[in-house]
Amino acid sequence: MKNLTFDHIYTIGEQVAETDLYTHFHYPEMLIRYDSNFIQFKKMPNLQEFQQTAHYLRKFHQERGQKHVKFYFPENEKLPSELKEYLQKEKYDIGFMELYAIQPDQFPKTNANPKIEVQLVTNQNFNTYLELQYEQDREYGKAFADQKITLHQKSFDSNHIHQVIAFYKGEPAGSVDVIVGEETAEIDSLYVKETFRNNGIARHIQQFVMNTFSDKTSILLADGDDTPREMYRKQNYEFQGYKYEATKVYE
Repeated sequence: MKNLTFDHIYTIGEQVAETDLYTHFHYPEMLIRYDSNFIQFKKMPNLQEFQQTAHYLRKFHQERGQKHVKFYFPENEKLPSELKEYLQKEKYDIGFMELYAIQPDQFPKTNANPKIEVQLVTNQNFNTYLELQYEQDREYGKAFADQKITLHQKSFDSNHIHQVIAFYKGEPAGSVDVIVGEETAEIDSLYVKETFRNNGIARHIQQFVMNTFSDKTSILLADGDDTPREMYRKQNYEFQGYKYEATKVYE
């Protein structure tokens, strides 16, 4: 398997500034989406560099009515103790993401279940997909869910993003977005409704992705503190690297 990095992960947002230290991403269509409005450090900043960068991003966001700042640090580098202590003192939420990849033929074969049907999203089932997404997005507030509708529509119209929906006994139960690159198929926002979990729906969705994009290496991000990463390891996904992040929300 070719060495894969976080550069293979799709970013929704525009580069609005770049220095030797960082790249600044901004998405004016959805200002409250943290993962589209952030700074990616090219190299690990020292404390003074971070403070100066944080001041710049805070001011930039304040001018646009944004109440958060978010930073990603260089992949496969741990936070220096001085910087980590500062982030903790300033009440940043510190976490890390892990990158996984798998060749489709290495995914454990899933036996067909007549109760589960997985489909690509088309004009015929797009509204059903949209309703399912809205229910999920509401967990982050109505404003977020309302703004996300436009993003879902843009993804539907995109040539390289494929939306997938799963039904359990005819009821919409889960979904995923697949972002197709030259060599990869990124599994993004894999979701199963709580009432339908533990029925193998996530496995069937992934199997559908493996079958549909069999010529691509499947990749995904997992929260380093969440349990799904253990599921991915058991499903033969291979760990590719990690990246720390820090987020702060102002009242």
